Amino acid sequence: MEEKIGEVTHCYNRISVAVIQLSGDIKVGERISIIGHTTEFSQTVESMQVDHQPIETASEGDEIALKVWDYVRRGDLVYREVETGT
Repeated sequence: MEEKIGEVTHCYNRISVAVIQLSGDIKVGERISIIGHTTEFSQTVESMQVDHQPIETASEGDEIALKVWDYVRRGDLVYREVETGT
């Protein structure tokens, strides 16, 4: 299951960084999915920054820079992967 936590507002694919406007909380170590018209991949959050300073957590309303593993595009949606018990 996935929970929407943000949207890509800028992308710097040359340095593998996405700027994300958050609509939910995120922290280093969580699994996320980035999905768009031609984008679909999952990754673990390894590095985030606000104003060029490393952070461990970010909250709804924050705009963060996130190191990404693949190409992203403006408008791609970011989801937290939520484990469900069976």
